[in-house]
Amino acid sequence: MKRRPLALAALLAAAGFTAPAHAQQTLRLTAVAGHPPVFLWVKLLDEFFIPEVDKRVAAAGGKVKIEWTRAFGGTLVKLGNESKGIADGIADIGFVSTIFEAPRFPMQNVSYFAPFGTDDIATVGNIVNDMQKNIPAMGQTWTKNGLVYLGGTALDSYHIFTTFPLKSVDDLKGKKITAPGPSANWIRDTGAVAVAGNLNTYYEDIKSGVSNGVVTFATGAWGAKVYEVAPYITKVNFGAQYAGGIAMNKGRFDKLPKDVQKIFLEVGAEYSQRFAAAQSAAAAGLLKKMEEAGAKISELPPAERKRWADTLPPVAKTWAADLQAKGMPGDQVLHGFMDGLKKAGVQPVRDWSGK
Repeated sequence: MKRRPLALAALLAAAGFTAPAHAQQTLRLTAVAGHPPVFLWVKLLDEFFIPEVDKRVAAAGGKVKIEWTRAFGGTLVKLGNESKGIADGIADIGFVSTIFEAPRFPMQNVSYFAPFGTDDIATVGNIVNDMQKNIPAMGQTWTKNGLVYLGGTALDSYHIFTTFPLKSVDDLKGKKITAPGPSANWIRDTGAVAVAGNLNTYYEDIKSGVSNGVVTFATGAWGAKVYEVAPYITKVNFGAQYAGGIAMNKGRFDKLPKDVQKIFLEVGAEYSQRFAAAQSAAAAGLLKKMEEAGAKISELPPAERKRWADTLPPVAKTWAADLQAKGMPGDQVLHGFMDGLKKAGVQPVRDWSGK
């Protein structure tokens, strides 16, 4: 009687070997950012998010290995095109700067239309992250753009860096101030003229006289060396601003094993918290370094800050109404943001929701 051939697994077992249930899968992922790693949101993507994902994936059994290609500083996808580049498959994952992608992420820019809030980075980041979970249309913006949102947070409070001393709103009259995206609204009706720009252009714009200063945040100003050409730093405290987050190509994410998807989401959430803590600490330290390097730092008096806020037109109500007209819950987003600030104990100098 002929013996039937033993299955390969049985032969291996008989010989004292155990075949792995699944061969290791290698994922090749390209991570992008329009800004270079000198800025903390990219630095943490590079030095925390990616290695932490690798660490947890390996600890989960080693069924998956990721080979990363890093393309930061706009080398593969330019600033303001990150979401499209990731959605189109040019890259797989990266930091999406929603401030520079307002047409695709209008609701995510709510804090920029409600300035003079709080300088607490974690508070603003948590409010927007919660809103993206609780307001379906807001959260679905990411999936509609072919992305899965993994985590993000706010930038440290914006101030104004100028080539001239600034002691009151009146000092802005006739001046050209670089203000990115919706932050141009913060100088409306002040007598200043808004000039478009971003962290990659601020230094040369001010040095060449294209503008007389910039509305920006301390950590960004340090990386861009703005204080060298605009040494007058006036702490206006326009508030911490939600500016984007890490997102992944949805098709790519959906094909990941469920346990790997979970790791990406968990590390993304931790990235949000780590970023807030690190950015807060960095902002205070860097302002001190700028002062030591010769910058002249002053704080706008509370009464003048309120006067500035009250000088602005109702930009938030106009913004919300525009979203409503386009079928988006602009009013709900605006009220949600202002309510979130109040629940956190913040007393904004102006209630932009008009309540």
